[in-house]
Amino acid sequence: MAGVVQKFFITSMLLWMAPIAILYAFNNNLLPGITQMSPHSLTLVSGFVAVVSVNIVIAFYICMALKEPVDKHEPDAAFVAQAKDSVKKLTGNKPVDSPESSKKEE
Repeated sequence: MAGVVQKFFITSMLLWMAPIAILYAFNNNLLPGITQMSPHSLTLVSGFVAVVSVNIVIAFYICMALKEPVDKHEPDAAFVAQAKDSVKKLTGNKPVDSPESSKKEE
């Protein structure tokens, strides 16, 4: 769980820092070749590159989430038991329909 939170924190920080750093670099002439651009073009290009950087960070986060092992996360047994009990109370002690029982009826 700590690894997931750490990945989320790092990605959240990158979502803020990457576009701000790009805009700062464009507005303070830190990148070569921008001094020849008009102010209008500079604004458009810097905004476009900042938006693209956010999309790249989001895609990177999605790829990291997809590579997360599925068998690593097990549901809490106490929570599952409590959830089943609450469903039984709501349904009037009728058995909870499972996907297997619905397939047998068809």
